[in-house]
Amino acid sequence: MVSTDDYDSSVVRLPKLETRQPQPITLQPSSNSSHRLVQPHSLSVTDVHLTKVKVKIPHLSLKPSRRMRTQNPRLDSRLPLATHPAKNKPTGPIARRDEDWKTWVELRVKIVGVPSDITTDELWACFSRYGPCSQIEIMEDSKGFRDGIAKVTYNPPPYQPIWQIEPFFINLRHGTRAAVRLNLEPQRRTFYHPSPVNLSVKYPEVMTLPADSIDFGFMCDPQTMMTMHTIHVGESTGLRFKQNMLHRETVVDFHLNVNDRNERFRFTIPFANLDNIYRVNTSDSSKVELLVSVPTPPRFFRKLDEKDTHDSKARYWSEKDAWYRQTDITHSPAALKGSAVALKKQSPIIDIGRWTTYRLVFGMSQDKMVLFDSIGQALRDYNISIIELKDFRIASHREPAVWSYIDRPIVASQDPASTFEELLSEAIVPPLPFAVRYQLEVCISHGYLNEHNLSQEFVDKLMNMDPAKAQDILEYVSNQEKRIWNPMKLFDWKMIKGSASRPPVPRYCAYVRTATVTPSTIYFNTPAVEITNRVIRHYAEHADRFLRVRFTDEKVEVCGTYGAIESFFSADLRPQGKIYATDKDTMDEVFTRVKRTLRNGIEIGDRHYKFLAFGNSQFRENGAYFFAPIHHTHPEHIRSWMGDFDEIPYVAQYAARLGQCFSTTRAVIGTKPKDEEVEDVERNGYVFTDGVSKISQSLSQFIISELGIAKHSVDPPSVFQFRYGGCKGILAVSPDLTRHEMTIRRSQYKFAARTETLEIIRWSQFASANLNRQIILVLSALGVPDGVFLEKQKAQIANLELAMTDEKMALTMLQKDIDPNQMTLTVAGMILDGFQECQEPFLMSTLRLWRAWCIKYLKEKARILVEKGAFLLGCVDETATLKGHFSHAPASKPDEPFDDKVKKLPEVFVQLSNGSGNRPSVILGPMLLARNPSLHPGDIRVVQGVDVPQLRHLKDVVVFPQTGDRPIVHMCSGGDLDGDDYLVIWDPELLPREWNHPPMDFTPATKVPLGRPVTPDDLTSFFVTFMKNNNLSIIATAHLALADFLDEGVKSSKCRKLAELHSTAVDYNKSGVPARMTRDLHPPRWPHFMEKKNRPRENIYDSRKVLGQLFDQVERIDFVPLFDAPFDARILNAYKIEPQMLEDAATMKLQYDAAMHRIMAQHAIQTEFEVWSTFVMSHSKASNDYKFHEEIGRISKALKDGFRAQCAKVAGSSSPNDFEMMAPFVVAMYKVTAQEVGEAVKAAKERGRELRVDKMPGMSFPWLFQSMLGKIATRMLIEV
Repeated sequence: MVSTDDYDSSVVRLPKLETRQPQPITLQPSSNSSHRLVQPHSLSVTDVHLTKVKVKIPHLSLKPSRRMRTQNPRLDSRLPLATHPAKNKPTGPIARRDEDWKTWVELRVKIVGVPSDITTDELWACFSRYGPCSQIEIMEDSKGFRDGIAKVTYNPPPYQPIWQIEPFFINLRHGTRAAVRLNLEPQRRTFYHPSPVNLSVKYPEVMTLPADSIDFGFMCDPQTMMTMHTIHVGESTGLRFKQNMLHRETVVDFHLNVNDRNERFRFTIPFANLDNIYRVNTSDSSKVELLVSVPTPPRFFRKLDEKDTHDSKARYWSEKDAWYRQTDITHSPAALKGSAVALKKQSPIIDIGRWTTYRLVFGMSQDKMVLFDSIGQALRDYNISIIELKDFRIASHREPAVWSYIDRPIVASQDPASTFEELLSEAIVPPLPFAVRYQLEVCISHGYLNEHNLSQEFVDKLMNMDPAKAQDILEYVSNQEKRIWNPMKLFDWKMIKGSASRPPVPRYCAYVRTATVTPSTIYFNTPAVEITNRVIRHYAEHADRFLRVRFTDEKVEVCGTYGAIESFFSADLRPQGKIYATDKDTMDEVFTRVKRTLRNGIEIGDRHYKFLAFGNSQFRENGAYFFAPIHHTHPEHIRSWMGDFDEIPYVAQYAARLGQCFSTTRAVIGTKPKDEEVEDVERNGYVFTDGVSKISQSLSQFIISELGIAKHSVDPPSVFQFRYGGCKGILAVSPDLTRHEMTIRRSQYKFAARTETLEIIRWSQFASANLNRQIILVLSALGVPDGVFLEKQKAQIANLELAMTDEKMALTMLQKDIDPNQMTLTVAGMILDGFQECQEPFLMSTLRLWRAWCIKYLKEKARILVEKGAFLLGCVDETATLKGHFSHAPASKPDEPFDDKVKKLPEVFVQLSNGSGNRPSVILGPMLLARNPSLHPGDIRVVQGVDVPQLRHLKDVVVFPQTGDRPIVHMCSGGDLDGDDYLVIWDPELLPREWNHPPMDFTPATKVPLGRPVTPDDLTSFFVTFMKNNNLSIIATAHLALADFLDEGVKSSKCRKLAELHSTAVDYNKSGVPARMTRDLHPPRWPHFMEKKNRPRENIYDSRKVLGQLFDQVERIDFVPLFDAPFDARILNAYKIEPQMLEDAATMKLQYDAAMHRIMAQHAIQTEFEVWSTFVMSHSKASNDYKFHEEIGRISKALKDGFRAQCAKVAGSSSPNDFEMMAPFVVAMYKVTAQEVGEAVKAAKERGRELRVDKMPGMSFPWLFQSMLGKIATRMLIEV
């Protein structure tokens, strides 16, 4: 790996040239040459095939005899020019001088004969004596065993040719030494990176420009920067401005004196976060000033001593391991220990989270100026322009006064002539109401307002304004997502009444405040609608005192606007993602900040939010609930109300039981079920009924009615996932129970709760079966030919393309590939209503999105549709009829007769509600059974589908046997029946040659009791420990890479070990036992389909296995909404709408659009089409895409339910389903939307602008009533 620290790039030294504009070098080899970039330093070397070299630069002619040579970048900083590589390279030998290695950018030495137990620190201690080591790697063969070879990379080259030392000895840790042989490896690569706009142009991977000084601060207005801290280059310091083209980032290295220690720091800015770099006009021609302003904090690092950064078990070390992330740069780090987290930091040296404008000053020579121009050319290729900034000003450092205005009561200015009573009445100005104060901090934290721009006059206006109106104004600012330079102008904005006011929400929802804590700052978010849990429902009167907090890495821009400096503050930002686990100490400062937040709380105004607990899904996403105490309600009281947990001696289990109360549920409040406890079925240490019990048909019908569960089939759900007091799991409908009865098994009881309300999480319904990369790897290892997967994917791609123009194919695909939210069926219904035929813009946009979504997941996940399959909840056979798995039965052999293999299979029952002919059908015969993720070859089971008449009341579920020696679900990746989904496939093409490979042992790790009562500090420590050690995604990624790289694939010993670790990691949140992934399990190379773009190219290989072939078969497509198509005339002409109704519809649309944008901002979703349809292309959550698809489905439904009810109220209807009352208002909604979109399209075309989705009005508003729009359209057609 190339070091971004010491690597300045290979540079070309040219004679002094009379030229104003540097241009790329064109190298012309002879015709008898192959595809190698001729290194600039090779041009002076005799080459029997390179007969003539011409270096062409416009306005410049170099004679071939003029010598070009490469200098060590540490000794020379001349022009690293962009080069056009030769199309062919010499095929014969190249004579090389003995000293050429000194001019290389990077040099690698191969060490042969190292002991098998050697460590990277032993190698570093030996080889760093000869020069700076940038990388050390102990090699392994394709079977994962060390082969006695290691490699050390120098950057720049070592001080002497150590490979000529014979013999060469390495001192080992036990006082012995080993004799090894050293070989100089050829240069691995060119160290040039291709331009993204012209692949024939290549730039040095790293270009470095020394700087004289750097200012840290922020922009007060588009022309003025307030500098808060300045660093000048001194004798013992260095300041370097780098462009790392390989990693696509700008890097700034600097030194800073902290508590009398000269520390080395660095920060990195991804190119994605840069729109423009500004060059400040200056009268000093020997100076260049650059202004870099970014909308989100960069990542800051501090350099440690390299000798202290090695892992004795690791086989790989990089100098990057010595760079430690930073959260604060302060003279008093001890003061942070007891401080609550707040937006305003106390006396930082550099506020790395808020001072995100940087002014760099460079002293320029002619050579540096040429280098500067070359850097500008490279950045322009990444759409980053260096733009002149005129009339630039510097404002001196001052503290913002706004905090003193709003943090405490202000003494008003008093007239000396005032009476004593007047002084008393006028002396104290009340602080801002909390809702207004909170929304103000939302705007400040996101950079829409800056506290230095906020005057006392601004605060006074807010204070004297109606709080609801003040909140409206500030919410409107946050919805605009752009920087407001003059806050006083906000009071002149003309907004439609209620533009940001919050309409009523469904009773199962609430507005929830959220915060995102990053390593360097905190962001507060506008309250958004969320489905509640039992805790928030119980404390509804204090709902505004809950704060849902998530810990993430810094935000990164994914789709910015380009132009003036304002674009920095109107870019589309989203969190970079979760803070990943690590086995190193480089992230310790970040984890310390998380612990500090959990221990000390968060301050907003006069409220101090304290840690409460975390839900189980929140926990996996690094999130928790906080609560601001009031009167006699404190976090301790709330935890006490939740249940009795004192008997739980394990911290992880204690946390999981608390988290049970924070599950997103809907309460069934119209009845109190009669519950009866029944015994579990247990055998051989296994619980066959783990998590499953029964519910009466009468109670299930009541739940359906109470919750308004929409049905796409005539049959009600057969299974409900539930919470009931301290019980959890699933309830399967049983004809044996009567009235409102249900049973509870011991395996479902978790703790004693103080509430006994039945709560529903979700229910059974059909979802299509889709393969994924892990399942394909296992099936391939078990003998399914690659061609089967390739043909299925090829057919799916062709059908998706045809579906855009062929209604029949669109309906076929939408009705076969049914998502968990069943939105494909909703879109299919819109097609049946004729909206595709008339090219209605919203429907066509949604279809385009659905296609792009399907293609995206084909490319990235190999999500291949299996028509003969389903994805269903699992439950148990209460009749004990189905045959289970018996260990004594002989294993099936690949060459055994088919019928004999079938006889040995365990049995399941699967009945689909909409089978062939849209009638219920039971699936018979052999089928695959799996649970996501499946990493072990034994995770995918082959079972026999049978018909059991006593079970025919169960539909769209997988019914498992309770007989046998071991539960089948347990063999499927350690599953159970408390709400797990299972993939069932009865496609004979996907039946592997090998059936039922021996399953993995999923015995859970032994938990260690705490030995004393669990405290909140134990919970927060476990939270942080989990964050640091939650290797689940890292293990899964390593398994995927090694399964492709190693010859034995998923059957290799390393992949089996990773599968075991993955199982341990899955249970970590319940067991408290982390999965320790040793460094030897990290992949040595990565297949191209994993798209590791920031890895050196020599660490990437083209995979020719099945996943590589599938990846290459798919081309991504972008989602482009259709804005400029005409709206449906059938609806526009359906009714004559009065102006008042149009105005009412427009007001409702404004509120709906604001609520929609809150959801988009909260989850970093790009378009409203994604929220409405739940086909989300990207999001901010750390949860996997399947779980988020379900979550956004619930959020989208809540939004739609709330606004349907509100629209009905405005329309004067008692029900949103009353067609006669609602139809005219729905048409008004459609007309208002059509008018807004039409005007925006017209304005964009007149100005010659693109129809950018972030600049267009919303289109989804009338489609709250998509079935009613269909009825209006088809009725109009019938009447015509």
